[in-house]
Amino acid sequence: MDNSVIKVKDLYKIYTIGTNKVRALNGVDFTIRRGEFCCIVGTSGSGKSTLLNMLAGLEKPTKGEVVIAGEHIEKKNESQLVQFRQEHVGFIFQSYNLMPNMDAIENVAMPLIFQGVGRKERKERAIEMLKLVGLSKYMDHRPGQMSGGQQQRVGIARALVVNPEIVFADEPTGNLDSRTTMEVLKLIQKISREKNQTMVMVTHDNNLASYGDRIIRISDGKIIKITDNAKRKKEEAAAKKAAETAKKNIWDEVEETGAGEAKKTKAEEAETKGTKAEEVKIEETKEIKAEEKKEDKKSVKEN
Repeated sequence: MDNSVIKVKDLYKIYTIGTNKVRALNGVDFTIRRGEFCCIVGTSGSGKSTLLNMLAGLEKPTKGEVVIAGEHIEKKNESQLVQFRQEHVGFIFQSYNLMPNMDAIENVAMPLIFQGVGRKERKERAIEMLKLVGLSKYMDHRPGQMSGGQQQRVGIARALVVNPEIVFADEPTGNLDSRTTMEVLKLIQKISREKNQTMVMVTHDNNLASYGDRIIRISDGKIIKITDNAKRKKEEAAAKKAAETAKKNIWDEVEETGAGEAKKTKAEEAETKGTKAEEVKIEETKEIKAEEKKEDKKSVKEN
């Protein structure tokens, strides 16, 4: 069964500047599954923000297909795109974009006005979302009375209140300190898993991107690497569980039979093998990060 909620095929965005043509996107192909937390990562000028705009229907592609929730959004006119975004998409912005004269409940409820939802239901749904993001005590606070992290939580609640199929996040932690960044990132990850919510986040930070289920690395308008992080984590967890089970079974047998040195040695070998497997995985992770740093440096030099 096809579980894809986003499909991008042969996508190009070409800008004409004077006599020059700049390829912001240069033949991009990928899919994103329903319920995935996907991170699009790249340096400044790599094309990641342009790609996000294409996915959200904020810019028209020069060529190619963008299929969101089964609909070809590249074929829609502006009024159709506005309606599509209202019905299917939520946004989390770097600068929060909250109304300063409204409290948290009113800010979260605002997108529901455009959907024609009644006042009572708007308030109920806004309160539910604010509780979800841990802001039960700040519902009557205005943005100026909240920290940056709290404001961004309001922004997340506002994106979720419309029950979107996809939430797009554009550098959502860019204005936050490191501690608050991790809190917000883990909240996004938690919501994606618990609500089976598709999240697409754009970032320049490899460390933040590592929290995604799928990592799409982009450079000079081209995708250079796609990492299925969720699959890798499942394989690692399964391997670790198998090693622990094998180790336990051998030690149980040693204890039950009162076996001698031979079986004790076998059990110790199994334990050592599991430890070595974990060490190898750590080294592989270090190599992947080193490779990503080289790619970033190369991209910076080329730009």
